[in-house]
Amino acid sequence: MTSAIEINDLRKSYEDVTALDGINLEVPEGAFFGLLGPNGAGKTTFINILVGLARATDGSARVFGHDVESDYRQARDKIGLAPQEFNVDRFFPIREVLEHKAGYHGVPDSTAQDRAESVLKRVGIYDKRNTRFDWLSGGMKRRFMLARALITDPDLLILDEPTAGVDVQLRRDLWETIIDLNEQGTTILLTTHYIEEAERLCDEVAILDAGQVVDVASPSTLINRGTDDIVVQLRAKPAAIPDFTNINSRVTETVLEDRRLTVTATRGGLVAPEVVRRLDEQGHEIIDLEIKRTSLEEIFVSMTRETRSDSPEASIQWVSIQLDS
Repeated sequence: MTSAIEINDLRKSYEDVTALDGINLEVPEGAFFGLLGPNGAGKTTFINILVGLARATDGSARVFGHDVESDYRQARDKIGLAPQEFNVDRFFPIREVLEHKAGYHGVPDSTAQDRAESVLKRVGIYDKRNTRFDWLSGGMKRRFMLARALITDPDLLILDEPTAGVDVQLRRDLWETIIDLNEQGTTILLTTHYIEEAERLCDEVAILDAGQVVDVASPSTLINRGTDDIVVQLRAKPAAIPDFTNINSRVTETVLEDRRLTVTATRGGLVAPEVVRRLDEQGHEIIDLEIKRTSLEEIFVSMTRETRSDSPEASIQWVSIQLDS
């Protein structure tokens, strides 16, 4: 399978600060790939090297086989970037901004005009095509940043915090657009602090911390490394805490609070049937059962805390979204 991104021992230092410390990473063509990490982990530096805004101190980075330094033009033409910051020419209507952007990449005028109309319709702001960027609402500005990234018809779409600060409905609209692009073959590289966003959208995620890749795996694989709580409500309080410690060696803790029994285990969904069977054998009547699965956010926090355990001053910042609000 062709690699959309191939990173080998990538390093970047700014005087006495090491932003990237020997990263090795491969993103397959067509993947929906997430890049997660606390503030200062090196995510922005990584993206800046891919798009040519920063030079690596050592190592190499390739986009669809093109070295980002020696084959800069070929590599850059493959990439569409929607940055978190609004770095947009504010003196022209957004339609013209898109046409100018396409022209920088050698797209003929007639083609650029057609593409500008197409991407503005795709992100839902075609009716604002003659409006200046500053006159758009915050949500429309986010939509425009995606449109600008798409104007060159990129093979690799890099989204840096694409839904930061937007409302739930717009977030869902952007998700649908991005998912559709990926299903049509566009490789997506997503950075986000919304952990649920990565869990829902990404095939694989790389957890980056202190300039190093901590792990690369699918969200489900990472979640399965955590523990789940099997919460059982019993009809009557047991005289003693039931013993489940020998169930496939998965149970790590059992807590009884009145009639509420909590069994903590890895892969709780696999353990729950045996818990029910054991309780039934011992004559306990179950009136309710719930499995509280660990989240990708909890795994993320745990893994990044481990890598920073030698730095008591380090703090992790993240935000969560409620998908059903």
